[in-house]
Amino acid sequence: MTKADAVFTYVGTYPSEDAAQADYDVVKDLHALGAVGSYDAAVVTKDDTGKVYVNKDETATRHGAWGGAAVGAFVGLLFPPAIIGAAAVGAAVGGVSGHLWRGMSRADVKEFGEIIDDGQAALVIVGESTLAQAVDKAGLKAEKHVEKELDVSSKDVDEAVQETAAEIG
Repeated sequence: MTKADAVFTYVGTYPSEDAAQADYDVVKDLHALGAVGSYDAAVVTKDDTGKVYVNKDETATRHGAWGGAAVGAFVGLLFPPAIIGAAAVGAAVGGVSGHLWRGMSRADVKEFGEIIDDGQAALVIVGESTLAQAVDKAGLKAEKHVEKELDVSSKDVDEAVQETAAEIG
């Protein structure tokens, strides 16, 4: 049972970046239809050297989402900064990651990190609890997925995102 103010996280793995991008587009459409509240989503890939890349459609992040900070902070919790290939992720980790970290157990972090390692690409979504039902109904096509409701307030995450946005300009 989802709490009204909780943060929902979803990581699904895909055989290709294109397949993950297709489901990312579904999530953007759900937001455009008003089916979900604030959220942040990105396609995450790893290259042959193990470097992690967070690929976002910047147009989507300008339309009322959490502006990249939530997924950046989430990915920053799962992987050491040295293997993350996007400088923006580091800037976003700050206060947002602190809120997300308090809502996750070490086992959660391990489970999310391992599932990303299993696929060629992953879709990572962090959002308000309203996203949980919408994602279930949308029938995303991930080969495997892990979804969790974090014991953290979406309002606290939203405030941290706004503070981060103000700090980085």
